[in-house]
Amino acid sequence: MDDGIYVDAQKIDKIKNLDGIIFDCDGVLIDVSNSYDLAIKKTVNFVANKIASINKSTLVTTEMIDSFKKTGGFNDEVNVAYALILTVVASEKTTRNFSDLVFDVAKNADQTGIKSVEQYFDSIKIDLTDIKKKIAYPAKRFESTLSSIFDEIFYGKELYAQLYKKSPKFFSGTGLIENDAILVTESLLDELHKRFGKKIAIVTGRGILSARYSLKKLFDEFDLKNSRFLEDEPREMAKPNPQPLILSIKGIGASCSVFVGDSMEDLIMACKADESGNPTLFCGIYGTSKDSYAKRDFFEQKGADMVLESISLFPKALNLVRA
Repeated sequence: MDDGIYVDAQKIDKIKNLDGIIFDCDGVLIDVSNSYDLAIKKTVNFVANKIASINKSTLVTTEMIDSFKKTGGFNDEVNVAYALILTVVASEKTTRNFSDLVFDVAKNADQTGIKSVEQYFDSIKIDLTDIKKKIAYPAKRFESTLSSIFDEIFYGKELYAQLYKKSPKFFSGTGLIENDAILVTESLLDELHKRFGKKIAIVTGRGILSARYSLKKLFDEFDLKNSRFLEDEPREMAKPNPQPLILSIKGIGASCSVFVGDSMEDLIMACKADESGNPTLFCGIYGTSKDSYAKRDFFEQKGADMVLESISLFPKALNLVRA
C-alpha cells in the first residue's frame, strides 16, 4: 500500500474492524540484535570452551540463529543456544563442519523445537548424553546450568541477583540487556491509544522483569494485567502455544485483534487463536531482521495478514486501509 506497508487485500474489511492490538516484544518493541542474539553467541562459545572443552572459537552467526527460529519451535533463546551447543559437540564428535551441520539440524527441526533436534541426533546415532548432563537442560529455569549461564550474560550482575536471589557464578559484568534498543515510542502509543483505547497488551517470551527494565516508563502504557510474560510461566505455555494469546485477547475484551510479531511462532499463535474462535490477524515486522527483505518474503509466503517494515508504520497502515 506504501513503502514498507503490505496488506492482504482479502483482509481489508477485517482490518477495518480491529479493536485490540497485542505486541510481541523482541524484534518488535525492542531491537535485540545486540542483546539476546549476542547472548546466544556468547553462551554457546562459553559452554563449548569451558564446559565441553572444545578449544576453538565457535562462529555462531545470526543466520544460524534465524534458521532455527524460522521453524516455529525456537522462540526461547536458551533453546536456540541449547540446539547450537549440541551441534558444536556433535560436530566435534563426527569431524563434520559445524556450519554445514547447523543448517542440516535446523532443516530437520520443527515446531517441537529442541525435541526435534534431539530426535535428529538420535536418528544419526550421535550420543550427546555427557553434554546434556553437564548443562542440565531442559530443566526448571533455576536448576539449569545452561539457563544460569545465559541469564548471567544477558542480565548482568544486579538483575541476575534480583531474578535468582543469588550472586552470579560465571559472569559479574554488565549484562547485554543494556544493548536493548527501544523501538516503540510514546508518540506511537498515543496514536494507538486513540484507535484502541486501553486494549493494547503484550504477549512475549520475556519475563516481566526484563520487559519492564528495557521498556522503562513506556511499559506502563500497556494493559499489564492482561499481558503475558512467558519466561515466568510453565514451559508448556511457551510459544507457539496459543493459550497465552487467547487469554490476553479475552482479557482486553477485543472482538477482533491483531498480534504483532516477528517470528514464525508468533504467526502460528495468531493463526491458532483465530481458529479457536477468537478473531485474530497477524502483522509481521521485518525491518529488525538482518536480512529484512528475506523476512518480508517469508511472511508473505506464510500468509501473514499484514507485513510492516516497522511498528511505527502501523497507524499509517490503518489509515490507508480505512481510506
